[in-house]
Amino acid sequence: MKEAKYYKKIEDKKVRCELCPRECIISDGKYGFCSARKNIEGKLYSMVYEKPIALNDDPIEKKPLFHFLPGTRAFSIGTVGCNLACLHCQNWEMSRATPEQYPVESVSPEKIVELAVASGCKSVSFTYNEPTVFYEYALDTAKLAKKAGFKTTFVSNGYINKEPLIELSKYLDGDNVDLKGFNPDFYKKVCSAELEPVLETLLTLKEKGVWLEITNLVIPGFNDNFKEIEDMCVWISKNLGKNVPLHFSRFFPMYKMTNVPDTPLQTLQKAYSIAKKHLDYVYVGNIVTEMENTYCPNCKKLLIERGGFFGVYQNNVIDGKCKFCNYEIAGVWK
Repeated sequence: MKEAKYYKKIEDKKVRCELCPRECIISDGKYGFCSARKNIEGKLYSMVYEKPIALNDDPIEKKPLFHFLPGTRAFSIGTVGCNLACLHCQNWEMSRATPEQYPVESVSPEKIVELAVASGCKSVSFTYNEPTVFYEYALDTAKLAKKAGFKTTFVSNGYINKEPLIELSKYLDGDNVDLKGFNPDFYKKVCSAELEPVLETLLTLKEKGVWLEITNLVIPGFNDNFKEIEDMCVWISKNLGKNVPLHFSRFFPMYKMTNVPDTPLQTLQKAYSIAKKHLDYVYVGNIVTEMENTYCPNCKKLLIERGGFFGVYQNNVIDGKCKFCNYEIAGVWK
């Protein structure tokens, strides 16, 4: 364990965690909402520091990051814990667990970088559960990874306060933020969270020059309202830019939403069509279709052909530009 950053001591050995918008008041001997940070005798500790329960060599497309070193691999790290409580969580065994449920060997930030070097990966990714809750571990690892020549990425719900996000951004090259819906009631009822802090995170990442992609999991009957989807796309275009990639992801029954059906392909096609009116780069994931390919916004030719998580079949982006018309394609290409 390691003493946490971003908290304040208050009366009776209680502490207030200031890492995320929840700002949990935590009594001595108790965990915060995330089950990763614990008050021990009036000090807040990260109980997941150097305690990864997942270490994998993944395709960068799995994050998903489509405009970030396509066709390369990302050395990927996750622990237990999350600061949201989504009813549809696909990694709920990790996100809703406590460190005691997953006793593991310690793996230092230095060792993570050694493993990443040995793997041949081009980037280090903090993912699987919510990396905000292992902030200190991710931050220390990202600093070393950057020194070793790696790119670094988060795959995040965006539920983090501005001050720690600004510190993290100095060592972060890319972030795929899961914008779970565009309705505050949806966030409250389905995720036990609020929408506005996530929008603030997106604005801050853009301001700090972190490469940004957004994922929206489309859940039938919950966040598949086409008016809300269009409002979301308009907000992204206006506030972040039309060149921010948006990934619509197909829902499959999971966790506490096993009674909800798969997202119909027609819904995803309609969302894709709506988004393409406002954004240059729109994708559909969790299903293999042509809607996961990248096309040039200028000449409309196929630039990057993908096969799900199985790799990139062709890439016609040369030095960040379209091979056919020389149009600049937004992204991190080298």
